[in-house]
Amino acid sequence: MSNECKVDCGRRRLVVATAAVGGAGAIAALVPFLSSMLPSERAKAAGAPVEVEIGGLEPGQMMTVEWRGKPVWIINRSQPMLETLPTLDGAVADPKSDKKMQPDYCKNETRSIKPAIMVAVGICTHLGCSPSAKFKKGSDQGMDASWLGGFLCPCHGSTFDFAGRVFKNKPAPDNLEVPPHMYLSDTRILIGEDKKGA
Repeated sequence: MSNECKVDCGRRRLVVATAAVGGAGAIAALVPFLSSMLPSERAKAAGAPVEVEIGGLEPGQMMTVEWRGKPVWIINRSQPMLETLPTLDGAVADPKSDKKMQPDYCKNETRSIKPAIMVAVGICTHLGCSPSAKFKKGSDQGMDASWLGGFLCPCHGSTFDFAGRVFKNKPAPDNLEVPPHMYLSDTRILIGEDKKGA
């Protein structure tokens, strides 16, 4: 073999080896970059529906779950709680829930699929504070004697009844939001999805 072939063949091997190492390096650098463009598991979970077991929720009790980074209340309303609702139609700002703050299947007196179970986003529609549950009547909860129970926003004093309807002349402009939800069984609710896939 001539000296010229030894030099050219060595250069070719060096060029091929350099190209192979460079290509492998480019692929190694590209994989994390492309992976970073995919949504993270946390981001996927943030918008995912949440399945909740409510079998142990007694009448008069409330539980809070997180959906899309928001607190969602699930309340098993007792019969006395439900009985307050028709008596408050004249006191709340949107008694028939005419504003679109709930799915159509919850546009009723109880703002729910099943009368006893209320599902609502626990964020005041005024400035985004989280109201407190004030389930007892009147002065037992530091409220005036006419208070029948519901929710009080500590930031600016907006009050809501047991259906999440805002009382008149309060800073909050709308009723509490009712998220899309559906029953998977008598004791399991899926929040964030309904039969229409909303």
